[in-house]
Amino acid sequence: MSLRFRTLRTARRSTLAAAALALSVVLAPAVTAGEAAAQPSQADAGIPLGAGYMGVGYTEDGTAFRPDTRQLELEAEGAASPLATQLPGIDVSHYQGSINWASVKSAGIKFAYIKATESTTYTDPQFSTNYTNAHTRQVIRGAYHFARPNLSGGAAQANYFVAHGGAWSKDNLTLPGMLDLEAGCYGLSTSAMRTWITDFYNTYKAKTTRDVVIYTSPSWWNTCTGNWGGMSAKSPLFVAHWTTAASPSIPAGFPYWTFWQYSSTGSVSGISGAVDRDRFSGTEARLLALANNTP
Repeated sequence: MSLRFRTLRTARRSTLAAAALALSVVLAPAVTAGEAAAQPSQADAGIPLGAGYMGVGYTEDGTAFRPDTRQLELEAEGAASPLATQLPGIDVSHYQGSINWASVKSAGIKFAYIKATESTTYTDPQFSTNYTNAHTRQVIRGAYHFARPNLSGGAAQANYFVAHGGAWSKDNLTLPGMLDLEAGCYGLSTSAMRTWITDFYNTYKAKTTRDVVIYTSPSWWNTCTGNWGGMSAKSPLFVAHWTTAASPSIPAGFPYWTFWQYSSTGSVSGISGAVDRDRFSGTEARLLALANNTP
């Protein structure tokens, strides 16, 4: 890992797993006949192709596998809040609809992670618009890939991600790509999941020169990888923990966090409805250093 940063964090999604599943099916974008043919076992995941996003909050069997503490009430982000010392950010996908990135920038958002891809056929329909417009408005942003380990290998999904938005450039505005790991273990053993993640990481690193950021919750990582410490020296951690505490719990195997998704019910000017709220653990200078891969 080129850079390490320390972090703090707070609160998130309180919908029931079954309700989230039903909503995601209603809102999932249409899948073309070609995409369906290329994905022979979509139903095995229990998540319609394209319905995954950061904090989706359900598994293939409908049981809870959400970030570890459900949000009850967001802590005010005023001057007295511990969150006031952290850089504010968001993560978005097509579920947020049309976004006014000028308003997002004016609202003080310092960074954004934007959904790009799933598996090896799906690209988020809003990705290109969001990624371009965030860049135009000088919001430091990165792309993310929603992992589907049951559909294809880690290397194949990393190749697809890089070719469809996950590439990196040293332009002061592009964060390294992020791998979204959640929503169950997809039938893989802990050793098989470690291999899948390693294959994704190695392929992404070879294609971009960057260490992929890993998004996960403590419960997912500890259960699906067996408390694995194999990525702690490579990948910055984007931890999902919706809580009113001043800092998040982090997975075993990681010494600290770099990004923290603390709420799924936030609001930001320029975005209609709820949006995930995130924090970066360092200063603006450190965020820019991570974007540019500089010490």
